[in-house]
Amino acid sequence: MSRLGNIGGRLYRGEVSIDFVGRQKLWYSISGLILVLSLIGLFTRGLNFTVDFKGGSVFKFPVGHSSITDVQHAVSSSDAGSNAIVQQVGSGASANWQVQTGKLPYSQQTQVQATLSRDLGVPQDRISINFVGASWGSDITHKAIEALIAFLVVIVIYLSIAFEWRMAVAALVALAHDIVITTGVYALAGFEVSPATVIGLLTILGYSLYDTVVVFDKVRENTAGLLSSTRSTYSQAANLALNQTLVRSINTSVIALLPVAAILFIGGGILGAGELNDLALVLFVGMLSGTYSSICIATPVLADLKERQPQYQALAKRVALKAAGGRAARRAAAKATRTPAGGATAPGTGGAALAAGPVAAGAPPGAADPDDVADAELAGDGEAPGPEERVPAGRAAPRPPGPGARTGPRQQPRRTSSAKRRPGGKKKRR
Repeated sequence: MSRLGNIGGRLYRGEVSIDFVGRQKLWYSISGLILVLSLIGLFTRGLNFTVDFKGGSVFKFPVGHSSITDVQHAVSSSDAGSNAIVQQVGSGASANWQVQTGKLPYSQQTQVQATLSRDLGVPQDRISINFVGASWGSDITHKAIEALIAFLVVIVIYLSIAFEWRMAVAALVALAHDIVITTGVYALAGFEVSPATVIGLLTILGYSLYDTVVVFDKVRENTAGLLSSTRSTYSQAANLALNQTLVRSINTSVIALLPVAAILFIGGGILGAGELNDLALVLFVGMLSGTYSSICIATPVLADLKERQPQYQALAKRVALKAAGGRAARRAAAKATRTPAGGATAPGTGGAALAAGPVAAGAPPGAADPDDVADAELAGDGEAPGPEERVPAGRAAPRPPGPGARTGPRQQPRRTSSAKRRPGGKKKRR
């Protein structure tokens, strides 16, 4: 539990890191598959608009003792036809049947009302009729499209001024991702699109954008002055920012999804279908998609756009060279640590360890490279010459001692001050 409680601090300090940006191909593949399924649903099944958009008549009456099969049979036998949509609204004593039909003239509406009253045993005065004209529904559709376009234009302008145009493009890609997936889910599941659905769609776009802007602000903070150093590439700095805001994004999403899920599953089961249920449905689907897109789509797209710039490509090369030098130093240090105590070298590593020592310790140019020493060992018999076997250039190698010869250091005679001044160390005779 303590480790789970400290996961946010460890992610912020970089002790634990999830490589979201490095796995962008995986996220792109998952999103691409979902987008293809959503587009197939949109083009094959289409969206199920309510009468508020396409116009028509709505008949509403108490449930009573009739079942949905009875209502559907009564509607099909009337002038409403078989394309009418029957659904229950509310629950308990306030439950009502709602029948949506196409555009019917006044005479046909009266005939459908009479048929429902006769077949279901409902008084005609308990059957309410609402008629929505096609012009009003078309006007609502145009208003929704205009609101969406205005929202996207304002977002592009704001992000371009507050951040930069590449961040605006990445945010727009994430928003388009959320719109297509949400509408695709509606098309595949056959959910009705009502004015409340449009309101919920605009709401989740703002929510997704808020999460994306929080991540982008941290990315801008981490990448400030990045070109003047070689500590990390732009993708690495962006991934660190994503990890630092990950816990915040998850907590915000979970807290926002809990009440929406309660409205959708509990409220929908008790109250039945209605405007509130339509709003909760689009919020639930859109929040899940928005959380995913702000983490796995927006930031990787931004990193791809930035890494295409020449200065960040040069930065990536400098960081790679620095990382390669660090790996070589670590290999040299590892070879040096394998040298036994006392100065003796282990077989196959003596010369490499001695040569690697200056490099690992930051020796001046000209010191032996551990990779070159290793190559020399592989080219030879696997063991580099030790320090006692090295002979300076221009001097003959010493002969090996014969049998019975002393192997210790040579004892030098003690010289007096006068003997030091004469060649050979001979004393002057008196």
